[in-house]
Amino acid sequence: MADKKKDTKNKGGFPPNLTPGKTGKPKFNFYWIYAILALVFIGIQYFNYTSPVKETTWPRLEEMLEQQDIEKIVVVNNEKAEIFIKKEKLETDTAYQEFNKKGFGSSSQSPQYYYQIGSVEIFTTLLKETRDTLLARMSREGAPSYELQDFAKQYPYPPSNDTRKDVFGDILGYIIPIAILIGAWFLIMRFMSRGGGGGGGQIFNIGKSKAQLFDKDTSVNVTFNDVAGLEEAKVEVMEIVDFLKNPGKYTQLGGKIPKGALLVGPPGTGKTLLAKAVAGEAKVPFFSISGSDFVEMFVGVGASRVRDLFRQAKEKAPCIIFIDEIDAVGRARGRNQMTGANDERENTLNQLLTEMDGFATNAGVIILAATNRADVLDRALMRAGRFDRQIYIELPDLDERKAIFKVHLKPLKLDVEVDVDFLARQTPGFSGADIANVCNESALIAARKEKKSIQKQDFMDAIDRIVGGLEKRSKIISPHEKKVIAYHESGHAAISWLLEHAHPLVKVTIVPRGKALGAAWYLPEERQLTTFEQMFDEITAAVGGRASEEIFFGKVSTGALNDLEKVTKQAYSMVVYFGLNKVIGNISYYDSSGQSEYSFHKPYSEKTSEVIDQEIRKIVETAYERAKKLILEHKEQLEQLATLLLEKEVIFREDLEHVFGKRPFDKEEEKLLPTTLLPGTASKPKRKPRISKKDEPAADPKPTDESPQQ
Repeated sequence: MADKKKDTKNKGGFPPNLTPGKTGKPKFNFYWIYAILALVFIGIQYFNYTSPVKETTWPRLEEMLEQQDIEKIVVVNNEKAEIFIKKEKLETDTAYQEFNKKGFGSSSQSPQYYYQIGSVEIFTTLLKETRDTLLARMSREGAPSYELQDFAKQYPYPPSNDTRKDVFGDILGYIIPIAILIGAWFLIMRFMSRGGGGGGGQIFNIGKSKAQLFDKDTSVNVTFNDVAGLEEAKVEVMEIVDFLKNPGKYTQLGGKIPKGALLVGPPGTGKTLLAKAVAGEAKVPFFSISGSDFVEMFVGVGASRVRDLFRQAKEKAPCIIFIDEIDAVGRARGRNQMTGANDERENTLNQLLTEMDGFATNAGVIILAATNRADVLDRALMRAGRFDRQIYIELPDLDERKAIFKVHLKPLKLDVEVDVDFLARQTPGFSGADIANVCNESALIAARKEKKSIQKQDFMDAIDRIVGGLEKRSKIISPHEKKVIAYHESGHAAISWLLEHAHPLVKVTIVPRGKALGAAWYLPEERQLTTFEQMFDEITAAVGGRASEEIFFGKVSTGALNDLEKVTKQAYSMVVYFGLNKVIGNISYYDSSGQSEYSFHKPYSEKTSEVIDQEIRKIVETAYERAKKLILEHKEQLEQLATLLLEKEVIFREDLEHVFGKRPFDKEEEKLLPTTLLPGTASKPKRKPRISKKDEPAADPKPTDESPQQ
């Protein structure tokens, strides 16, 4: 009702700051000064305007001298001669009628003509010779002496001389170059500050904080209702917001508000979104800044910006400061000392530590920070008293994915067959950002197909597009290569079907997608703990494609690059990190602090390194021989499956059931997987987590980041 009432007061179309009944004047704008200066300049030029002065030639000048029309001639600055016509001639002679019109700024003292002279001496001589010639002619014609005297008296000889200075032009000659330099300087500074935000981008305010302030005048529309899935994290931050709103509820029991909370989690899980929700929910000033905004090429700027940020925060306390990607400024000190290039960043970190919990108090200022690299942060930054709480935000589970889908599906026009539970089951391992991308991509796919609503198939195609890349049906593949790819992918599918702990298959395709020539989709089990048997079955399924190539073709190709990379890393983790090897024993060389990132030596001896290499090779080779044995036992079935794959290009779970029979290890939730969709199409039900693929043979053996990770 208040908004409606406010609108009725401004129905006359007045600007918001000049509505009737308001006495407030428009705010001063610095550009007004530029406009005033421009108007003054134009006005000076306008008022200095005189009637037009026409250039004349020497024959015309001689004619005017002979007719005695010229009152006087003035030589200005030895450059030109100004010619003044007699007043009575201007009024009576028709040749000068154009000079009778009085324009604004014109004057009777203005000349009518000018003659550009080359030399004053020559011009004076010409005037004298012309006078003498005219007098001689008049004398021959019998003119009386008094006429000759009057003519000589009125003749404009010798001409008068005048030296003039264009003061305004001289001033402009000095001012304009300086103004151009100053304008170029401000233009460069404007471009330098672009993207910096706030006044901190200007060269004279380089030490000022770039933090963006959100308060009652600049509200944020994101609330906790827009943050789905992060229930535990929301409870933590909501308590901070509640303390700022109702501090008495906690202080009466002697409690103190936490000074800071650190949001830690993988990219895309909603850390920054949660901070936006805090800004939307908290009715207190909220300063938002990125960790990189403190870092500058000038020495001392970062520390100055930290001081300015906390000074502003103290003035508006109680308030919240949010530092996104704090690892840009909060990395552990003392690392990489060889270069000596970290002094500025460390000075900034020292100032941040001092401001957060130093000798001076920051009552009512709460720090929120987000990072996905908590392992590289300085330990002094992580201690209690600075960041009292560390809120871990993990990838969403099944229920959380449902809630996230519900949020992102609200603005979409959906078909009635779209099931949120189904979509959540198809996207294990997806972050909140991935789910938002799936929803947006499905809308684009539906629009591309001229549909009126988004159907289930569009979501399936979107998941395929995000996980595996774009289909490349036009890619030229020889019949032999296509056969090798079919047997490779059939090997993956068969081994995963026959092993208990391998992930259940969803779909196999030999249609090129992204950089992969073929791919197999699996639905990984959402588990928190993994045993040796489970990891060993996954390794066996991963090398099943290469084993199938060796058995059926007698040789292997480069197509197993992605598989070999995955199994090598997995076997290394089993031996070095998880203590799942009997020879190495219950020892882990994993460094959770991240110190080994800058170390040039390994935490184990050369002898242990040899043993690790041997055990990794033993695990992979054992899994490879196991895969070959399983393929030999089911060789005819695998051949049947490969033939079917060559025929259809895309096969699903029901095709494997038809060839191998029911999988005895299936759980109830796995039976909910889709088995058929649109026949004959390559975009079918998929899921992100596991893709075992046939890589494109290439000269470069390095794995590509564009390929979907397993």
